[in-house]
Amino acid sequence: MLNPPAEIWDLHTHLSGVPGRTPDEKMVNLLGFAERMGIAKQVVFMGMEFSYEPTPEKFRQENDEVLQALSHYHDRAFGFVYLNPKFEKESLDEFDRCVVNGPMVGIKLWVAEHCNAASLDPIIARAAAHKALVFQHTWIKITGNLPGESTPMELAELASRHPGAILICGHCGGDWELGIRAIRPHKNIYADLAGGDPTAGFTEMAVRELGVERVLFGSDAGGRSFASQLAKVYGARITDDDKRLILSGNLKRLLTPILEAKGVKV
Repeated sequence: MLNPPAEIWDLHTHLSGVPGRTPDEKMVNLLGFAERMGIAKQVVFMGMEFSYEPTPEKFRQENDEVLQALSHYHDRAFGFVYLNPKFEKESLDEFDRCVVNGPMVGIKLWVAEHCNAASLDPIIARAAAHKALVFQHTWIKITGNLPGESTPMELAELASRHPGAILICGHCGGDWELGIRAIRPHKNIYADLAGGDPTAGFTEMAVRELGVERVLFGSDAGGRSFASQLAKVYGARITDDDKRLILSGNLKRLLTPILEAKGVKV
């Protein structure tokens, strides 16, 4: 552990997998678990039940559930809007509803569409114009990805088309040794440490290859435990100053422009 303790901002949490029958009940439990682990703030995205390829009605429902969960806790949690790029107009409208005219500060993209597809371009451009972060799930499965599931290599293609956007490589592709190398040349892509087992070397390689300023702590709770994911940072052979940047400093820096634009003090 760090002495003094570091402030912790968790990039990657969900309502799904957390006990509770309503968004409010789930949020109370999620915050309670986080508080026990010393996590001060967290980003929440996707609703109570995930949808692989959501219709506009479905992603609006999931975003409404997150908005409800956040409604009493804007001092402790932020939201990213869940979109499906296959529905361009509806996704742009939902971005405006939840981010431009609402409290959310980023976008969550999952497995509906490969992230190098041209259909993402208007969404990413809109995000960049409003200083919103874009979190893209990525994975590299030896058994083969889901039909629309993206890889870090595809995210690298997207980053090259949108150098002004802030993109986050969710899970670093799972196979993080390949994922980190794929995103390394693109300074606007940041590494998410969330999900997967707390294997040795992940955090150290990310810091070595990307620079500590591009590495972000996330847990993927309630799919993963806070403790197992914090272990990736606390147990890493890096300096305490580097750990503090990963645990909160980097995410705080990336979110500051959009939070300040919304009048939120950081």
